[in-house]
Amino acid sequence: MLGSFAVLRKQSLLGDAISHAALPGIAIAFLIIGVKDSNLFLLGALISGLIGTFWIRGITKNTHLKSDTALGLTLSLFFGFGMLLLTFIQKQPNASQAGLDTYLFGQAATLLIEDVWLIAIVAGISLLILLVFWKEFKILLFDEDYTKTLGFNTNFIDILITTFIVITIVLGLQTVGVILMSAMLLAPAAAARQWTNSLGVMVVLAAIFGAFSGVVGTGISTVVGNLSTGPVIVLVAASIVFISFIFSPKRGLLFREIRFRKNRNNIKMQKTLAFMYGIAKTHENISHPHTIKILNDFQGFSKRSLQELVDFNYVKINGQQWSMTQEGYEKAANLYDQQIKDTHE
Repeated sequence: MLGSFAVLRKQSLLGDAISHAALPGIAIAFLIIGVKDSNLFLLGALISGLIGTFWIRGITKNTHLKSDTALGLTLSLFFGFGMLLLTFIQKQPNASQAGLDTYLFGQAATLLIEDVWLIAIVAGISLLILLVFWKEFKILLFDEDYTKTLGFNTNFIDILITTFIVITIVLGLQTVGVILMSAMLLAPAAAARQWTNSLGVMVVLAAIFGAFSGVVGTGISTVVGNLSTGPVIVLVAASIVFISFIFSPKRGLLFREIRFRKNRNNIKMQKTLAFMYGIAKTHENISHPHTIKILNDFQGFSKRSLQELVDFNYVKINGQQWSMTQEGYEKAANLYDQQIKDTHE
């Protein structure tokens, strides 16, 4: 649900940067406590992720660098530092207790019931915050200047939603890992965006797609042996995005192509009708044999456009001869008058 705001705010790379920025926090937490503790690891990841987030905000506000540059710098720097710490930890005597590779690539099988309860509680809090601040989030999303004129603290709202995005990413690290977590944040939202123009509907669809990906991906990895759960979940989410890009009625490539072909055929039909009108309007009787002969000598049509004109009763065919109907003549006259009007305007 929170991924919808990241997508609409054009902060798609934010999820990738935050998930990678969380890695040093996990490694530092292990170096401090020396044993594996999921809660402390997540706390370290949260702190590191927030530092990375505010670093990105600071770069974009205080320099001439754009957000994509700041995101790229933060991602590479934090991830590189995190990998350096992991290499250092592997050489320590207690390295076997770390289990940090589960946060790098994800391993849902390592989740304990306590982890599930933690995820459920934080998800509930996130949903509550989303409902309470729904109006503020929505206004800020579409018009920040207007939000300021209404007296809202835009910095507070921005920090609030960004913080909960960071929390969401951190909670998902143990499931799909640092590398793939951004896909789980963005893929359901990107798929939902294809189906609607309503923010509320998009958020609900994103939640459904995300839940479906988690359930189906986990099921597939369980039934089919030797498959990592995280990558399978991401692949299911990616398949939903692929289907949405092709089959969504408003933005899907398939329906867009259908609409394009339909519009192109309509234009051909109207051009054919306009050409016919140009010929027929110089004759008083459109059914006169001489008029029909002139029309049949006209070659500015395709068989398909001619058949469509017949279907609309704009043209009638008698054997090998065809002629305009009175309805077709009137329709063509209206098109001709509209073209003249548009030209003058």
